Amino acid sequence: MRNVLRNVLVCLMFFTLSTLGFADEQAYQPALYASFWALVPPVVAIVLALITKEVYSSLFLGITVGGLFYSGFSFERTITHILQDGFIKVLSDSYNVGILIFLVILGTMVCLMNAAGGSLAFGNWASKKIKSRVSAQLATILLGCLIFVDDYFNCLTVGSVMRPVTDKYNVSRAKLAYIIDSTAAPVCIIAPISSWAAAVTGFVPGEDGFSMFINAIPYNFYALLTIFMLITLVVSKVDYGPMRTHEVNALNGDLFTTEDRSFVVEAAQENKKGSVLDLIIPIALLITCCVIGMIYTGGFFSGASFVEAFSGSNASLGLSMGSIFAMIITIIIYSIRKVLTFHECMNCIPEGFKAMVPAIIILTFAWTLKSMTDSLGAAPYVAGIMETSAASLMNMLPAIIFVVGCGLAFATGTSWGTFGILIPIVVAVFENNQQMMIIAISACMAGAVCGDHCSPISDTTIMASAGAQSNHVNHVYTQLPYALTVAVVTFLSYIIVGYTKSLALALPFGMLAIVGILFFMRNKNTAK
Repeated sequence: MRNVLRNVLVCLMFFTLSTLGFADEQAYQPALYASFWALVPPVVAIVLALITKEVYSSLFLGITVGGLFYSGFSFERTITHILQDGFIKVLSDSYNVGILIFLVILGTMVCLMNAAGGSLAFGNWASKKIKSRVSAQLATILLGCLIFVDDYFNCLTVGSVMRPVTDKYNVSRAKLAYIIDSTAAPVCIIAPISSWAAAVTGFVPGEDGFSMFINAIPYNFYALLTIFMLITLVVSKVDYGPMRTHEVNALNGDLFTTEDRSFVVEAAQENKKGSVLDLIIPIALLITCCVIGMIYTGGFFSGASFVEAFSGSNASLGLSMGSIFAMIITIIIYSIRKVLTFHECMNCIPEGFKAMVPAIIILTFAWTLKSMTDSLGAAPYVAGIMETSAASLMNMLPAIIFVVGCGLAFATGTSWGTFGILIPIVVAVFENNQQMMIIAISACMAGAVCGDHCSPISDTTIMASAGAQSNHVNHVYTQLPYALTVAVVTFLSYIIVGYTKSLALALPFGMLAIVGILFFMRNKNTAK
C-alpha cells in the first residue's frame, strides 16, 4: 500500500511540475516579439544563401539566429526551441507530412516512368514534333499552364516530363527551373479550380470568397505579367543577368554552369521497348487521382458541389491520397503489361525517395525557419504596420499592400501565410468600397506570389529546383532579375489602378513596359 501511495504521489508531482513547466513555456514571450527583429532570421538565411551559394548551412544559420532571438541568447532554451518547436514540430505536422509523402511518391512515379521507358519514348516522340529551343520552352510553358491544380504537382510533373526535351535542345537547367516556377504559383493563383484558390477563399471573412477571387483575377498583375514576360522572353530570345551566362553555357554544352551536380539524379537504364503511353498513363492517373483526392477531402462525395469541395479541400491529404492510388494503379498496369516486373517496380520506391532527399531537407529547414519567424511574432508586426498606415494612404494602398506582401512572403517563404495576415486587414479597411477591396485583395495575392517566387526558402521555389534538377541557389540567383523586373512594373501598375480604378489602363501599361524593358535589354546585349 505504501509503495502504491508513493508512486501516486510521484506521478502527481511529476504531472504538476510538467504542467507548470508547460504553462511557463506557453506564457513565455521573447523580448524581441513583434518587432523588426522577427524578420531578421530569414533575411540572414537568404542573404547567406545568395552570397555563399550554399543553401543547407545558410538555412541552418537562419534557424539558429531565430532560436537565439527567441531565447534571449539562452543556450538551453535555444536548443529546445529549435528542436522541439522547430524540427520536431514541423515534421510531426500532418499537413507537412502529407507533402513529404506526396514528394516521395512523385519521385517514385518518375523512377517508374524512367524504368519503363516512358520518358525515353516521350523524348523520342517530342523530338519529332519539337524542332527548336523556342518550341521546347513554349511546350514547357503550355504544360505548366495546363497543370493548374496545385503548384507542387505542377513543379515536379512538368520537370520530369519536359527535362529530357529541354536537355536535348540545350536549355539550361536554370532556365527550365525558371519556366517551371513561373508557371506554378502564378498560374495557380489565377486558376479558380486550384488549391491556391481554395486557400484564398478561406481568408475572406464576411464575404463570398470565391466570387471575390474570380473578380480579383484580372487585377492580379504580377501573375499575369509574369506569364506574359515568360512567353515574350522565349519568343524574342532575350536573356539578361546571370541567366544569360547559364544560357550561353548551355548552348556550348554545359547545362548546369556550376560544378556541383549533387542535385542530379542518375536515371536507371531505361527500357527501350517502352512507349509514350508508359508516360501519359501515369501522368493522367496522377492528375485524375489527385483531383479526386482533393475534392474527396472537401466533401464532394458527401454532397458538396465541385467548387465548394475544392474550396474546402485539404491539399496535402488529397495530393498524398491521390498520388498513392496513382502509383498503385501504375504498378499494376506495368506488371500486367510486363513492362516492368513487380520486383523492378518495388526497387523504384527507394530510388524515388533518394531522388527527393535534397528537396525534403531544404523543405524541412525552410519550414523550421518559418516556425522560428512565427514564434518571434512576424505576423503581428507586419499586421500592425499595415493597420496604422491604411487610413492615410488609401489610393496608394494597393501598391503598398503589394510591396508588404512581397516582403512578408520573401522573408517567410509562404504565400498562404501572407494571405492569412493581409487579406483580413484589407477586407476590414475597404469594407464599404467593393471595387477597392477587390483591387487590394488582388494586390495582396500578387505580392504573396511575387515574394514566394523570389524567396530561396519558398517551398514552390524549392520544388521548381527539384523538378528541373537544378542547383537551388543557381535557380534563385538567375530568376531574381526577371522576377524583380515584373515586380517593379507591377508596383507601378497598382499605383495607376489605385488612382484611376481603370484595369484597361493599368494592365496594358504593364505589358508595354515589359516589352520595352526586354527590347532595351536585347539592344544592350547586341551592342556588347
